[in-house]
Amino acid sequence: MRTQVRTGQVLSAVVLLFMTFDGVIHLLKIAPVVDAFRQLGYPVTAAVPLGVVELACVALYLVPATRVIAAVLLTAYFGGAVSTQVRVGADWFPVIFPVLLGMLLWSGLSFSDGRVRRALTPVTA
Repeated sequence: MRTQVRTGQVLSAVVLLFMTFDGVIHLLKIAPVVDAFRQLGYPVTAAVPLGVVELACVALYLVPATRVIAAVLLTAYFGGAVSTQVRVGADWFPVIFPVLLGMLLWSGLSFSDGRVRRALTPVTA
């Protein structure tokens, strides 16, 4: 059981570290972010608010009492990323990457939190 919890923590940490990195570079508006926003058809002024949303979701996830709502919010964020990539006709990897992040996040949460695991596991008779 201890290994399962640790595995969940590592999976979640991978996603949270990526989201923290992504949020910070949005706040800094570095050249690759500016270029990506232009390619995706978003105004560069949206970078900072999106970075704040990402970092707020990460902060919520770090608090055990708000972890599930943070996972739901991050899942919604990933859905927006998928939608954006599909809209611009991106290759398969930019489309599937947010889906993979969501799968890692929810896997990590379910491994490390028994309540979430029970809620996500179908009841068999």
